[in-house]
Amino acid sequence: MNTLTLLPLIVLIAAMFLLTRSNKKRQQQAQNMRNEVQPGSGVRTIGGMYATVKEVNDDTVLLDAGPGVELLFAKNAIGSVLTDDEYNRIVHGVEHDLKSDAAVVPDDASSLTETDDESADAAAASDDKAVDLGKKDEAGETAEAKTEDKAEDEVEEAGTVEAKAGEEPKKTDGETDAK
Repeated sequence: MNTLTLLPLIVLIAAMFLLTRSNKKRQQQAQNMRNEVQPGSGVRTIGGMYATVKEVNDDTVLLDAGPGVELLFAKNAIGSVLTDDEYNRIVHGVEHDLKSDAAVVPDDASSLTETDDESADAAAASDDKAVDLGKKDEAGETAEAKTEDKAEDEVEEAGTVEAKAGEEPKKTDGETDAK
C-alpha cells in the first residue's frame, strides 16, 4: 500500500489519542478536586447552586444551601470548589479588599467625559454651530422640525378660525384631528 493513502488514517488515530488523553486528564483532575472537598468549603454544583459543604461521605456530600436547608448530592454533582473569598463575594456580596491602594476603575463612562466649567465656556465661545444628529426623512427635515412646524400651523389655523367666526373659541378636551 501507498503511505500517502495511510496518512489520513494515521492522523485521525493520533488526533483521537490526543483528545481522549486530554479528556481523561481533565476527568482525573475533577475527581481529585471532588475527593479533596472538606466540610466548610464553599462549592458550586453543576446545576449552578452555591452551598457550603456540611458533611462528606464516600459517594455523597451533604450541602447547606441556607438556613435550615440541607441537601444530599452525589460527589459528581460538584462543579467546582471555591475559595473563601470567592464564595463570600458571590453568595454574601462581601468584597475582600486586598488592594486598597489600587486605582478604582469606574463601572461607567462618566469619568471619560469632561465636566470642567472651562470646557463648557470654551464650547460656548466657539463660533461652531451645534450639529443636529436627529434622523432625517426623505425631504431632509428632522422629526423635531416637523413637530414644530405642525404646532405653528395649528396655532395659525386656530387664529384664523377665531378671526373669521368672531365667536368665542370652542372649548375642547385637548384632542385634535391632526395626526
